[in-house]
Amino acid sequence: MEKKGVAVVAVGGNALIKDKAHQTVQDQYACAKDTMTHIVDMIEMGWEVVITHGNGPQVGFILRRSELSKGILHEIPLDYCGADTQGAIGYMFQMALHNEFKNRGMDKVAATVVTQTVVDKTDPAFIHPTKPIGSFMDETEAKEREAHDGWTVVEDAGRGWRRVVPSPRPIEIVEADAINSLTKAGISVVAVGGGGIPVIRRDDDSLEGVEAVIDKDFGSALMANLINADLFVISTAVEKVALNFNKPDQVYLDSMTVAEAKQYIQDGHFAPGSMLPKVQAIIQFLENGGKKALITDPEHIGEALRGETGTWILP
Repeated sequence: MEKKGVAVVAVGGNALIKDKAHQTVQDQYACAKDTMTHIVDMIEMGWEVVITHGNGPQVGFILRRSELSKGILHEIPLDYCGADTQGAIGYMFQMALHNEFKNRGMDKVAATVVTQTVVDKTDPAFIHPTKPIGSFMDETEAKEREAHDGWTVVEDAGRGWRRVVPSPRPIEIVEADAINSLTKAGISVVAVGGGGIPVIRRDDDSLEGVEAVIDKDFGSALMANLINADLFVISTAVEKVALNFNKPDQVYLDSMTVAEAKQYIQDGHFAPGSMLPKVQAIIQFLENGGKKALITDPEHIGEALRGETGTWILP
């Protein structure tokens, strides 16, 4: 098998929860199994992979359980929710990979690294939290949590009140060297789940967890740069990136350069919270020395790597 290099593959939230009717752990494992089959196709082609993933819905479920059992059990801090989901999703991916390797007679091992991501304690995101998490509350409960727990709460489009937390930019992956060593040893690694557990460095260089969430795609892009990945893949819900998405004059892109991507962003082609952060993360990866990047859905990864579909982004 010809060695192709190292790829970081960022798996989207849709890879685990297809719809509201399929949210159980068993449903999530079934989705993980499907996605890992496509990633094993890639490994079979000769790529060493680091698989990253989102964890938004899973963190939401833990917070909801925590809120419902308040007064009976201790509540779970947000950074620990991130750690819990990294372990649980890592377990799903590891088992699915192990079984798929076995089915194909491949001598490979998968391992999960619980990953801490350093953010800057002076990041402006800490002054202006924007990321909604947890359940909806009425105004009384929201104001109570604000007073007693120091939460920032906002009224969310007439649907009730929600807690919002900072979403700072990742600046360092604490376990990057360990992940790199595992990859070089031929181990398929699951890491940087949910963008990583957000931590800050204190003045004495020790780490401290913070109540924040990190964008998965930016965390993955940073990881890809730190291990000098040859390829950064963002696996999402669409086969290709489109201009004028969902409009009569929609156009699919086979490829774009960083300069073209920046122009498309300026022209408002990519929606915030959807395609925009993915394209921005890829620009970050390529501007920091990355060679090439790909956006496609899980089932088309193999075809895209053969140049038959997907959207390639090049420096």
